[in-house]
Amino acid sequence: MRAAVVTVSDRSSSGARPDASGPVAVEALREAGWSCDDAVVVPDGADSVAAALRAAEDAGARLIVTSGGTGVGPRDSTPEGTRQVIERELPGIMEELRRAGASDTPMALLTRGVAGVAGRALVVNLPGSPRGVASGMPLVLQLAGHVISQLDGGDH
Repeated sequence: MRAAVVTVSDRSSSGARPDASGPVAVEALREAGWSCDDAVVVPDGADSVAAALRAAEDAGARLIVTSGGTGVGPRDSTPEGTRQVIERELPGIMEELRRAGASDTPMALLTRGVAGVAGRALVVNLPGSPRGVASGMPLVLQLAGHVISQLDGGDH
């Protein structure tokens, strides 16, 4: 199946620093057997996030993972962009990611990321740190196949 990774970062999109978190998600997806191009890097902002998610869905991605823009900074608006695209939110995914992440660092509780369904794709917002992405990907991978099966009409 096809997956996509979108890194949301003003600094990485401008070339001021390399994308360190997107490649972590891409590697985890590929190791799990997903077809996944390199991460697409977009600047912070709800509209740029929404456009990147729509493009990934249009390209056939069934799982879209974002990294970055989920905090409380003035330009952190990945959740707002994601909500422009998803039709149904899956709050339990984010509740578990925050809960599990808090056992590693209390800063995990500050993520405002969302997860949900956009058309036939599962979309999950992960934090912008490589550590946060590495921590969250196992849960995302554990749930993605079941969510996609249900989207395709599979049984519960």
